[in-house]
Amino acid sequence: MPYTTADARQQMLDTIAEAADKLGAAVSSLSEAYERLDEHSADAVEEALFKPVQNAYGRARRTHAAFAERHGLAQRVFAAAIAGAPAQGARGFIDGAVAAVADADHLLATLQDSMLPVEVGDQELRADLEQIRALIGGVGTRARELERRLGR
Repeated sequence: MPYTTADARQQMLDTIAEAADKLGAAVSSLSEAYERLDEHSADAVEEALFKPVQNAYGRARRTHAAFAERHGLAQRVFAAAIAGAPAQGARGFIDGAVAAVADADHLLATLQDSMLPVEVGDQELRADLEQIRALIGGVGTRARELERRLGR
């Protein structure tokens, strides 16, 4: 069965949506972690983790909408993610967020490596994917550094 440009664009749009969902889950988990921490630790989580992930989530949603509009595809409405209740408290939520961010990064890296954005995408999409990945780059490392200091 031949693979059409329309199919490829829809696949890219679906992958961006899946990555955005992962980032939305990470934002929700970091919000839960924030609520369970003392003021100093919460501020550190907000600055080092929440803000970059929230910015990446917003960028992923805008990327999805813009790409869909440029190519006449249906846009998706993103629902607010709800974090679970890990037994580890704030650390559990941070770990969950880090895992979700890693999943999103993997999805976007796989999309970039597939060359679909070059073959049937557009320059704006490629730039947006790079920006999203730059925003979430290092989240895992920063999270581990923060977790070492939690409770001290």
